[in-house]
Amino acid sequence: MQAEPAPEAPRARPRALITGASSGLGAAFADRLARNGHDLVLVARDAGRLAEAARRAEERHGAHCAVLVADLADAADRRKVAERIEEGVDILVNGAGFGVSGSFWELGREALEDQLAVNVTAPQEFTHAAVRTMLGGNGGTVVNLSSITGLIPGRGSTYAASKAWTRYFSQGLSAALRGTGTQVMVLCPGFVRTEFHARAGIDVRQVSEGWWMDPDEVVDRCLSDVARGRTFSLPGLRNKVFISVVSRLPRPLAQRVNRMLGNAGARA
Repeated sequence: MQAEPAPEAPRARPRALITGASSGLGAAFADRLARNGHDLVLVARDAGRLAEAARRAEERHGAHCAVLVADLADAADRRKVAERIEEGVDILVNGAGFGVSGSFWELGREALEDQLAVNVTAPQEFTHAAVRTMLGGNGGTVVNLSSITGLIPGRGSTYAASKAWTRYFSQGLSAALRGTGTQVMVLCPGFVRTEFHARAGIDVRQVSEGWWMDPDEVVDRCLSDVARGRTFSLPGLRNKVFISVVSRLPRPLAQRVNRMLGNAGARA
């Protein structure tokens, strides 16, 4: 009598690591990827909110969640996150972001350095760790969170510059990785209903309702673009039209138009 074949071992769930996972777009990515069958490593500074995000993903979607409390402005904490990425992830979402309000010349150097560390240094270090690991394994995907503010000069100074860096870094790296099985894409949302503007002290009361998107909408559009192999995601028809029109204007006029939205003049 022929023995029956042994049952196949269950396939391990893919793993995603998300920074800024305790709120906003990071939390929305965590919920969506858990629903899509991923286990999660959630990274943020707020231990309590991070634990709550992990609990939601586990209870709603059966995901296994690990939490890593880290301040990405701190080099030692960034190293901890990079080492965790080097253990292997299928998706990395660099979702943490930091904005400051006030004129550049009035802000303290420490606040500006922290913003640079969170918005530029951390995504570079984490993407480096992820890509090296992915290229040595089965490939994977990196999503770097930029902003519509990084597409056209005029919306503040240092924050917009950090988001422009993210865009150019991601698109340049994506071109270099073409055909390797490792994908890097940049997400450039416009106004999203999160805590970001309130935390940064940015007055957005004059921004009309039609400009705003929910975090889940942005994440759905981003992951749809990832599935299509795209390297750039700009969610929202209004945002697409705005960028298409403004990018064709003479640079001084484009900057003036861009500064009109979201109290840009009060931002560093």
